Amino acid sequence: MKKVVVCGAFDPLHLGHVRLLKSAGKRGKLHVVVARDGNIKRLKKRKPFYTEKERIEFLRELKCVDNAVLGGTCDLLAVLRRIKPDVIVLGYDQKADLAAISKALPNAAIVREKKYSRHKSSNKRKVI
Repeated sequence: MKKVVVCGAFDPLHLGHVRLLKSAGKRGKLHVVVARDGNIKRLKKRKPFYTEKERIEFLRELKCVDNAVLGGTCDLLAVLRRIKPDVIVLGYDQKADLAAISKALPNAAIVREKKYSRHKSSNKRKVI
């Protein structure tokens, strides 16, 4: 069975995320890498609404998720190199260094999924 990876903050987790994860899970065994709180603060310039422990617990409760782990604190690709995925699934608007991913994991296919709903985490945080 293929190893499939989806990475993200999932803060807050919403219907668009669930649909993305369900779709990705149809490709093989789904591993979800959850962004660390410090990385969210550094990269997105904001404090996460839910802690990394809460977000990983939410994801582990989803039937479509086979494994959920925390991402790295310094080397963001270290977890991916350890999992050795066959497929990396990106959200429609997810920012990623495709060249760095391809260099670190030359045998992994990178797939960008379509938009599954009008839901966006940034919009949800404004309401919350």
